[in-house]
Parts: sequence; structure tokens; C-alpha cells
Amino acid sequence: MATAAQRIDSTLAPHARRLAQARIEALVSADAGRPHDYALRIGGLYASFARQRLDGDARAALLALGEAAGLRDAFRRLFDGATVNTSEHRAALHVALRSALSETVIARDAHAEATAARARMADLVAALEASDVTDIVNVGIGGSDLGPRLVVDALKDFGTGRFRVHFLTNVDGSDAQHLLAGLEPARTAAILVSKTFSTQETLLNGAVVRDWLGGSERIYAVSANVPRAEAFGVAPERVLPMWDWVGGRYSLWSAVGFSIALAVGMDGFDALLAGAAEMDAHALDAPLAQNLPVQHALTAIWNRNALGLSTHAVLPYDERLALLPAYLQQLVMESLGKSVTPDGVPVGLDTVPVLWGGPGTNSQHSFFQALHQGTQTVPADFIGVVNPAHPHADNHAALLSNLLAQTEALANGYQAEDPQKSYPGNRPSTLLLLDRLEPRSLGALIALYEHSVYAQSVLWGINAFDQWGVELGKRIAGELLPAVQGEDVAVADPVTRALLDEIRARTARG
Repeated sequence: MATAAQRIDSTLAPHARRLAQARIEALVSADAGRPHDYALRIGGLYASFARQRLDGDARAALLALGEAAGLRDAFRRLFDGATVNTSEHRAALHVALRSALSETVIARDAHAEATAARARMADLVAALEASDVTDIVNVGIGGSDLGPRLVVDALKDFGTGRFRVHFLTNVDGSDAQHLLAGLEPARTAAILVSKTFSTQETLLNGAVVRDWLGGSERIYAVSANVPRAEAFGVAPERVLPMWDWVGGRYSLWSAVGFSIALAVGMDGFDALLAGAAEMDAHALDAPLAQNLPVQHALTAIWNRNALGLSTHAVLPYDERLALLPAYLQQLVMESLGKSVTPDGVPVGLDTVPVLWGGPGTNSQHSFFQALHQGTQTVPADFIGVVNPAHPHADNHAALLSNLLAQTEALANGYQAEDPQKSYPGNRPSTLLLLDRLEPRSLGALIALYEHSVYAQSVLWGINAFDQWGVELGKRIAGELLPAVQGEDVAVADPVTRALLDEIRARTARG
């Protein structure tokens, strides 16, 4: 039986060779129907793949690859609660947080637990709304920070105005020092978000906040480890649950989104989940050729393995989505940054690209020079919003014109007499357009990326739901902490010993 690497190589390599000299502009010109045939609309989200460097035969080969990898069955296994996280022997049922699309017992039970937790969260939201609290500090890191932070920032136009929501994540004490300096303890509550309630950064920052508040009476927790939260001083009635079948980077739909609900209200939070549920149903039921997450995933596989492109940019042309690239860095690179299969066998081909980006039009004045004229081709997702939430029509027209111009310029290029002023073009991109940026459409957009990541993991034959690569550094840091604090402990690595000596020599005393 062919491995994932063999299947991808044998399927795509002939088309990659055939299209090695193909120009995106020529592919578009040769097919009058391409602008429409290479596009999909799901509710308020429109996607155009017309400026990807592939043709109909390559697309057919990609679809055949998806069929051979069993993508339809893989999505059904995900939704049914099969053990897709094989290294930790767990399901990955983040979809059950927002939709009930399976009749299996494990999926129904997970959805029921999520619904009950959401009802408890609604009660806590109501209690806080009735209090004199004006500021909320969400203390967490990774998936306990990036998702809620993104959503709160993106949906600021839908905020209830009842609370100012802040995020404390970095273990660097400067972060806590500067944040708390602008708040009043008597009018502030905090949420500590940690599945195990053993995350070093969260506990250290939580202790700083607890001391600043003068106690834990206004501290809430979201955790799977209630005893640890209680030991920290959080009363059980103020602890909302997490589960081992939801990974941190897939958890904003759960009580991890407590800060989201406080920012936009429970109606806004429910609308966010409804948008994700709409994308869930589409991912599960739509044929592969009309399946937006699958098409997004197949395009990513083409760019990475057929064209050999090693990075990918995410470029939102809406300031409210400025944090999306950072959120997707974790979702994509933590999920797909794997070099072996669940059987421990080398994958045999390149997996995740380096994902990066920033908002337009700011980015046009920084790194777009390299996108247009650099030696490396960087495929990109451009994301725009058709209808703004502000009255400044001229600004929005300029924003959209720049969005359209950049995708056109990257694809078509421009030849000038002076080579320094020429643009090679042939740089592929996907354009995602939201009718409006609102809770429902944002939920659909984030779920699109989640399902695309899962589809890519299936195609590559890797596990998208573990993250063992983050553990080694944390373990070594724990071993080194006593030495950094001044204890006389053995340190094996000679470079680390020299660095510790330098730190000790330069540490201010008294």
C-alpha cells in the first residue's frame, strides 16, 4: 500500500512538471470560465482560487488525491469521535462544542456536556454583568489566549460595552506590570485558563493578579483540573470545564471563550458558534469538488509539495483581523509541524510551511517588497470584508482597491525596461471575501481553517492534534530554573553553563 508521500508524489509530480513554466495570467486568459469555476460561496463567505498556479487537470488530480486519502470518511471519523489523536489516545471533538452532526454516543455526550457548560457560563456572565466589575483580565497562553484574543479584537464592533477585556499571556513580568497599572483592583475580575492548571506562565501570572486583587474572590478558572484550581483559591462554582477531547488551539468555542462572551454577550458568542456549525455541516456533507475546506487544503498541498513553496502568508485587509496571522500560526504550525507519521515513520515529504503575515495596507509598506520582487515565491491568503462597520466610505474603497490590486499585481507582474522596476508575477494567492465581519462570519472563517488543517493532516498522514514538539523546551526550562534562581545545581550543557555565568555576573544586586 502506497504511503501518503508516495501517493502525493506520484499524483502531483507529473502535473508539477507540466506546469513548471505556466503563468497564472495565461491560465486565466485561456479559460473564460475560470474566475467563476475556481470560486465557491458558503453563506457569507466567498473564496476565489482562480489565481492559483494550477489548471483543470491538476485540480482533478488533487481531487483524486483527496478521494484516495479517504477525506470524506476522515471527516466522518472526526465528527463521530473516533480516536484521531492517536498518540494521546483521544478523540478531537471540538466540533461538538458548536454542532450536533453525529449520532454516536461519544459525540452526543460531548455535545451535551458542552451545552451544559455553556449554560453555566451564561449564568456567570449574567452575574458579572450585574456586578460592579468593569474590567476582565484573561490569563492564559497559547490556545488559552490566541483564540479569545483574536475574536474579542475582531468583534469589537459587536461589544456590549459592559466590560473592557484584557489579555495577560507572557511570563515576562513587564506584561503584568504594564497591564495592571491601568486597572483598579476593586473593579477587576480575572479568568485563569489552563487545561491542566499546571502551565507555568499562567500560574505565575495568575499569582501576580491574585496578589494584586488582594485575594481570589473575583478569580474564575477554565480547567479540566478542578482540584488544582481549588488549591489555587478558585471556588468550584467559579470553575468552568475543559475536556481532554478538545485541544487548546481548537478550544475558543468552549468555556475558554468566557472572555469572548463577556465582550460580545452570550448572543454574540452563540452566533460565533452558529457560523462555525454552518461550516462544520458543509465540511462534513459537501462533495470534495465543492467543499471549501477541502479545496483550501488541496491548494495548500499543491503549493507545498508540487511547487515546493516553503512559506505561506496570511494577509487580512481589515484591521479587526490583524491578529489572525498569529492565531493561524499556532493552529497551522502546531497542528501540522510534524515529520513522522503516527507509526513513527518519517513522512517522506515536506509538511507545514512557515506561516506568517500581517494586515493590509500596513504590510504593503513593509514586507510586500519581498513578496513582489524577492527570490522566493510566497503563496498567500488575502482576506477582505465587503461591507465595513464604519461610515468612512472613501477609506474602505481605498482598502478594497489595494486588496484587489495586490492580488492582481502578484499574479500578473509587470515588465519594465529597467529590471529593477520589473515584477516577475506568477505569485499565487487565494482571495477570501466576507460579506461582513460579524460573529457568524468570523466563526465560519475560523472553522474553515480548522477543517483545512485537518484535511491536510489526513493527506500527509500525520496527527494534527498532538504537539509533542513543545514539550522538550519546557522540560529543560524546568530543570534550569533552580540554576537561574541561584541554586548550585549541575548543568550539563557547556554553552548553557557559560550563558548562566554571564547572566549571574550581570544580574543587579540589591
